[in-house]
Amino acid sequence: MSPLQHTLSPIDGVNPLHISKTIVLIGMMGAGKTTIGRRLAHVLNLPFVDADAEIERAAGCTIPEIFTKHGESFFRKGERRVIQRLIKGPPCILATGGGAWMDPQTRDLVRKYALSIWLRVPIDVLIKRVSGRHGRPLLAQGDLHETMTRLVAIRYPIYAEADIIIDCGEETVDQGVKHVHNAIADYQAPLKVNVTLSQHTYDVLIGPDLITRAGSFIAPRVRHKHVVIITNETVAALHLSKLQKSLEETGIRYDILKVPDGEESKSLACYSDTISRLLALGIERNTTILAFGGGVTGDLSGFIAATALRGIPFIQIPTTLLAQVDSSVGGKTGINSPSGKNLIGAFHQPVLVLADNSILSTLPRRQLVAGYAEILKAGVISSMELFEWCEKNGQAMLNGDPSTLAEGVRRACAYKAGVVATDEREQASQNGRALLNLGHTFGHALEAELGYDGRILHGEGVSIGLHLAMALSVQLGYAPASDLARLDSHLRELKMPTSFDWFKEPFSAKTLIAHMQKDKKIHNGKITFILLQGIGKAFTSRDVSIESVEKLLLNEGCLP
Repeated sequence: MSPLQHTLSPIDGVNPLHISKTIVLIGMMGAGKTTIGRRLAHVLNLPFVDADAEIERAAGCTIPEIFTKHGESFFRKGERRVIQRLIKGPPCILATGGGAWMDPQTRDLVRKYALSIWLRVPIDVLIKRVSGRHGRPLLAQGDLHETMTRLVAIRYPIYAEADIIIDCGEETVDQGVKHVHNAIADYQAPLKVNVTLSQHTYDVLIGPDLITRAGSFIAPRVRHKHVVIITNETVAALHLSKLQKSLEETGIRYDILKVPDGEESKSLACYSDTISRLLALGIERNTTILAFGGGVTGDLSGFIAATALRGIPFIQIPTTLLAQVDSSVGGKTGINSPSGKNLIGAFHQPVLVLADNSILSTLPRRQLVAGYAEILKAGVISSMELFEWCEKNGQAMLNGDPSTLAEGVRRACAYKAGVVATDEREQASQNGRALLNLGHTFGHALEAELGYDGRILHGEGVSIGLHLAMALSVQLGYAPASDLARLDSHLRELKMPTSFDWFKEPFSAKTLIAHMQKDKKIHNGKITFILLQGIGKAFTSRDVSIESVEKLLLNEGCLP
């Protein structure tokens, strides 16, 4: 949602906008912050404030005099106080000095309370504009070209952390104003879900084109500007260049490790090879892993981050709907073993999740179905409101509608964040984080039986598992048959898998139960099932007999 909420008047054919927060213009001296800022303020019917003028008014002397008497550190503290006062006040257009954005505390204040716009100008244009100017302390000594080149090299990677970047050059002031105006009108702040745990907190950011601006979100959250991207060939071919460019803009150095596509990456062999290549890069404990791919890549990367040097930071950039709503949030990481899925792993929370819904346009419908099943699952567990939202909007999500996809991801992540906050490591004996496993006992058994070969995706297994969990609950007398019919009606309306009739090959009830008995959620030899008293009413049970499960599977069309 744009931060523009205040009715304005159109001037010179520019449409009115709605402004709710101060717009802060940043950039080098000579970028046109004051010139464009004054004209933009006139167009938007807002006050214009020049931060340097406010500082001089408050100090009772000029900026060169402040530098001479007290030094740059003293000046930056005063500058920060002035900017803080202004951005917490009524909306205005605020032009800042070239060095203001370089102060980390000032950047944090602007991120929190204002919308930042960098006017990016080529260095040759800047030099032409500032030649002969006086009163600029940093230009007072030395060769102008050398000084500007040095400042640009230092500042541009930091300026690139702004919310909006506008490329400016030799255009007229009116043209520059229209560029800024249009960028503000088109700007969409990411939706945000905060995950707050007992000893850690992080944001899930959801919105379009986040990969293009990934560096601006990552830079403030990493302790060292060196990251290692773990990705696969498919994602790399489609999207890696955009991520690389964004990291380069913000001065983040990166290495790239590619892993095979598919579930085979979640193996001890791939883990061993990848972590060996990672350690050979000479990483430090402040090096950050970027998990750039679907759930498989995220699970593997997270486990590598959890175990390399006894734990290093990692960021999730999930590229499938399933990963955005499920595996990227909550801190579960791991790999498979010959004995079962995700039996080797660790809880290791990310420092940031970037869920770019633009990237979902490259996914086939089958992948959207797999992710949507996890969103629907959240509604079936404990939220009739979310289930009803899914009934109304499920088709739009599977059709790839961007705004519906973003809202679906937000709702699912918000639900999961609440669950994880109360039971981070799935330690609650009843009805905690374990409820998120609704349908998974059945789904994992299907995946294991098919050898994780791609014939069934994890989310497709969850879709079938939702039906089977509800059917088992009806069979045991917990849930009304009408809720099973309602769930099945929704799944079939969207042409999602619901039972064994979705497969060409037959399944054995005995074999599937054997897979379930190897599940990591076994407790005292008993299979843990998530059952339902109806839609939105899930609970944990360890009292389901093997005979009841076998009866269900036979009724659903399995062989003995």
